[in-house]
Amino acid sequence: MSRIGRMPIEIPAGVEVKVGANNEVTVKGPKGTLTNTLHKEMKIVVEGNQAVVERPSDAKEHRALHGLTRSLLNNMIVGVTNGFEKTLEINGVGYRCQKAGKTLTLNLGYSHPVTFDDTDDYTLEAPNPNTIIVKGIDKQIVGQIAAVIREKRLPEPYKGKGIKYSDEVIRRKEGKTGAKK
Repeated sequence: MSRIGRMPIEIPAGVEVKVGANNEVTVKGPKGTLTNTLHKEMKIVVEGNQAVVERPSDAKEHRALHGLTRSLLNNMIVGVTNGFEKTLEINGVGYRCQKAGKTLTLNLGYSHPVTFDDTDDYTLEAPNPNTIIVKGIDKQIVGQIAAVIREKRLPEPYKGKGIKYSDEVIRRKEGKTGAKK
């Protein structure tokens, strides 16, 4: 039995979980509403303040989907209560970010600034010129937007210039050595 899949999910007060036809799950909470269609063969049982995911058989596909379905449902519940955030750091001379209204402007050494706008799904914050925080209730969207921002200037291994996750470690390379005589 899946260790993750069999764990019950605690539903906090103020969060409402509804399972509709074809496993269309709607989670409402203080931060918003998330809707996702989970695999139709997994059985989601909501009893009181707990949700449990059950699998129909021990087939390989069902074992694989058991933990996945439970994690997706748990992420939805965590998202509507606490939300998710990813922090990015900008390193490099002249590289910086600036937030004006709903627009985040990045100066990354290109001939033009790179801009991103806030949407209903996520918000971007720039507490200082070298830090970007992506916040939202959907874990997948927050991670995707953070990856798209990071992709605009990937960190390079010689000086570490670029955009990196705050917990990411850049493996450094040694530069060229002088010619031998």
